[in-house]
Amino acid sequence: MKILHINTERTWRGGEQQTLYLLEGLKARNIVCHLVCQPGSPMQERAEKAGIDAFPIAMRGEADLPAGYRIRTLIRKYNYAIIHAHTSHAHTLAYLASIGTAVRRLVTRRVDFSIFRRSFLHLSGFKYRFMAHGYIAISNKVKAVLEADGIAERRIFVVHSGIDPQRFKQANGDQLRPEFDIKDNEKIVINVAHLAGHKGQKYLIQAIPHVLATLPDTRFFIVGRGELRDELQALAFALGLQSRLVFTGFRSDVGAFYKIADLCVMSSIEEGLGTAVLDAMACGVPVVATAAGGLPEIIRDGKTGRLVAPSDPSALAEAIIELLTHPRLAEAMAAQGRTEVRQCFSIEAMVDKNIEVYRKIMAYNQSNLG
Repeated sequence: MKILHINTERTWRGGEQQTLYLLEGLKARNIVCHLVCQPGSPMQERAEKAGIDAFPIAMRGEADLPAGYRIRTLIRKYNYAIIHAHTSHAHTLAYLASIGTAVRRLVTRRVDFSIFRRSFLHLSGFKYRFMAHGYIAISNKVKAVLEADGIAERRIFVVHSGIDPQRFKQANGDQLRPEFDIKDNEKIVINVAHLAGHKGQKYLIQAIPHVLATLPDTRFFIVGRGELRDELQALAFALGLQSRLVFTGFRSDVGAFYKIADLCVMSSIEEGLGTAVLDAMACGVPVVATAAGGLPEIIRDGKTGRLVAPSDPSALAEAIIELLTHPRLAEAMAAQGRTEVRQCFSIEAMVDKNIEVYRKIMAYNQSNLG
């Protein structure tokens, strides 16, 4: 079985980490897999470092015909059984490159919003119905959204994302304390996520004044970059949070923040699954999250963390205060969460389940479309 993976992202986020984990796992199982990615991207750099055969092809959009032609050349040369697309643009490129071939097309869907949300004239309906043989949904919530959008249930396979619980084992947060002038008496709350609307950071920022009214020695760190940074910083300034909230931007030492955190908060209004939450739980950090998307598939409210309603700053603040003022309760939830993450969300399980899907896809014929 030969598999060609396509990832069109130029930056490094959770989906790219999952792609790399899968590639490494397949390679370890002696399954031939190659990668098409953007030239000079973190995906290319890290894949090549891991010994993955990567083909850098400039992909300037989902209808980039020259890129599709180059991918088609690879299909003919290596005779792949499956093309596995890891982004929406890769989905279309995989189709254009493989028209008229026997290759099976598989797409991983990592977001829990409708395929029609940004669809021109609802053309996404055609794309998702006819341009792939199957879909991997990273949570049951993502699967439910695809089904609601008209994709046949038999073509959707749930494979939860996996994490490496040892990923941040060597991380050390000591250097962050002088960098950000963190005092010994301060409680540290972190949010690790792309700065985008569906991550709901504005609700976390709106919750901070409520937390500070009870716990004035709390410091908040939003770790990540994104298109909403200026807007979110303006909101924080308007609320007078300059000394209590830090926007770190992109950090290569994200593991260090998990090491100093008393609490991790995920404020999303939409979330495919939430690997940053899985990382926090694997590090033994207590978690407050919203009951959005696939997050309830990770967290059992009151057992492995706290879940609150999305888009509700007051509920978010109350949960943050609860866990910061009841450290034994928070520690008990964190310990149980750490155990469950290691048992249920391993990289090995994710890779094995992908392989199961590959075998099922190979048995498909044209009647399985639609």
